Amino acid sequence: MSDISFLLLTFFLMTSSINTDMGIARRLPPPLPPSVEKPPEVKKRNIFVVKINSKDRILYNGEIGDVSLLKDRAKEFLGNPNNDPDLPEKLDTYIEAFGTTYPVSKGVISLQNDRGTSYNMYLQVQNELAAAINEMRDELSVERFGKKYADLDKTQSGAIDKAIPVAISEAEPTKVGGNK
Repeated sequence: MSDISFLLLTFFLMTSSINTDMGIARRLPPPLPPSVEKPPEVKKRNIFVVKINSKDRILYNGEIGDVSLLKDRAKEFLGNPNNDPDLPEKLDTYIEAFGTTYPVSKGVISLQNDRGTSYNMYLQVQNELAAAINEMRDELSVERFGKKYADLDKTQSGAIDKAIPVAISEAEPTKVGGNK
C-alpha cells in the first residue's frame, strides 16, 4: 500500500505545475565604468517624479494626483507629442527595423515610496506605469508595422523596445510618515 501511495505522489508531483511568482520586471542601468567618478547629470525636464506617501496619496511632479490619471500623465511625459520645452528631450536614434531615425525620449520616471505605503497602492502605481509604456509600444507598433506589439516578431519588437525603452527608476523607500 505504501508503494502505491508513493508512486501516486510521485506521479502527481511530476505531472503538476507549481505556480511561481514572477515579480516586477525591471532592467537595471549598466554600471558606471571605473573611470567615471560621478554619475552624469540628468536635466530636471527629463525626470517625472512620482511619490507615494504612507497614506497612499500620490504626488507627481509636485502636484497631488490620482492613480487613475497616472497612466495618461506618464504617456504625455514620455511621448512629449508637442515638443514642449518642459517635457523630456528627444534623441534621434537610428533604428534598423524602421530604416530611419526615430526620436527616442530621454525621459525617466522616478518612483519613490514611503515605507508605510500599502502594497496594493504600490502595485497600482507600477501597473499604471507599465500600462503607459505598453500602450505607447502598441500605438507605435500599429503605426510602424500594422499590428499590436504582442504580435510582432523578435526583430520588430526589439525595434519598438529601442524606440520606447522602459525608463523607470525606483528610489529607496523613505520613512516620511508612520504606517497607516
